[in-house]
Amino acid sequence: MPTLNPLTPFSTPRSSAPSPPGPRSSPPLAEVDPEVYDLIEREKRRQRAGIELIASENFTSLAVMEALGSPLTNKYSEGMPGARYYGGNEVIDEIEELCRTRALAAFHLDPARWGVNVQPYSGSPANFAAYTGLLQPNDRIMGLDLPSGGHLTHGYYTASGKKISATSIYFQSLPYKVSSDTGYVDYDKLEEKAMDFRPKLIICGGSACPREWDYARFRAIADKCGAMLLCDMAHISGLVAAQEALDPFEFSDVVTTTTHKSLRGPRSGMIFYRKGPKPPKKGQPEGALYDYEDKINFAVFPSLQGGPHNHQIAALAVALKQAMSPGFKAYIQQVKANTVSLGNHLMSKGYKLVTDGTENHLVLWDLRPLGLTGNKVEMLCDLCNITLNKNAVFGDSSALSPGGVRIGTPAMTSRGLVEKDFVQIAEYLHRAVTICLSIQAEHGKILKDFKKGLVQNKDIENLRAEVEKFATSFDMPGFRVSDMKYTD
Repeated sequence: MPTLNPLTPFSTPRSSAPSPPGPRSSPPLAEVDPEVYDLIEREKRRQRAGIELIASENFTSLAVMEALGSPLTNKYSEGMPGARYYGGNEVIDEIEELCRTRALAAFHLDPARWGVNVQPYSGSPANFAAYTGLLQPNDRIMGLDLPSGGHLTHGYYTASGKKISATSIYFQSLPYKVSSDTGYVDYDKLEEKAMDFRPKLIICGGSACPREWDYARFRAIADKCGAMLLCDMAHISGLVAAQEALDPFEFSDVVTTTTHKSLRGPRSGMIFYRKGPKPPKKGQPEGALYDYEDKINFAVFPSLQGGPHNHQIAALAVALKQAMSPGFKAYIQQVKANTVSLGNHLMSKGYKLVTDGTENHLVLWDLRPLGLTGNKVEMLCDLCNITLNKNAVFGDSSALSPGGVRIGTPAMTSRGLVEKDFVQIAEYLHRAVTICLSIQAEHGKILKDFKKGLVQNKDIENLRAEVEKFATSFDMPGFRVSDMKYTD
């Protein structure tokens, strides 16, 4: 009697008996794993019934999701197009080349002057690959301090000297900061520090910065101290593509980004690098060329990654095509208008926003004047179906109990919300903070005591019901509500 090969669990034993109709090797997820299927359906319901305000999140399109769930995930493709380790990559090569072409076009770049690697699995690997390609271990770098709105991968370490990110472990890192008075980057102190520290690389860009960056000033400082300039535009890449933010490419040597934030693509990453002749410069050989391309490509593979995720690259190609449409520019313009609407309404209530406003997709709400911490507000908002995140504000000493929350508009704008809807969201946030203050006044500031006031709280239950009714009145991109298991 034929036996089932244990190495092919999807196959069925041959038999002389008639086969049942239809394929038996690929039943749907609901049949193969009802538990995981149910969890996914519950997550769909959570997304639809909530107000998503995490600035680094978005709702991607059905087309992007279809590419992510494609058979491209089956293929191994180590190496660059045309130079793969494995065979059978003819179609994969075309997909990656298409993605690279679209990436340059989406950001209005001349292919003779710029190249791009689209293989990084996400933004953090993209950053570390760029550092690995451009630097030697223990080289000096400068990035924005985390409490000032920077990112972990820009070299963060604690006040006690504990190195948190791999960047600070493998390279010597010195942070620059924002002004404690204005919340803006202090460029004069940055220049002073850079001239003393002499970094090989300066990083601009952050994860909680509501204002534009002075890229020309960064370039001048980098040139003055002999550093390369890298811009991490992960948060604002959608704005840059839509030409609704200042252009970092004009002044940077290398630009990195995630692709799932304001760009509204899959969870992936890109590294853009200058190529071709360098501009004439004193002390530099005539006809000098940028040498970033080979270094960065080698850093991505084989130094740090194995085979690229081809389904991600295809999904990114789809998202980049969408980002070049007139509709995407209108979307980004609405993102910015919604952020201003949200911020202005919060400030009209007397609340303090870092830099007293915004120029992009997020606001940073300073809760310290209220005597609240970001983790308490995040916790209560979660119970009300409002998702935002606690965030350090300049001067904070604790990342776990910071003095602010970060609020972004890209995700809910993708669901079709406009300015008046974000005024309503600001009202919900005002009520949430009012409830926090009431609980804290009754139970105390210690977190374990504060949590007692969250249990069976009628104000929280009422706000949650209102938020759910509000949120479910809007469409969901990426999946059809009619196909959902849980629609109530």
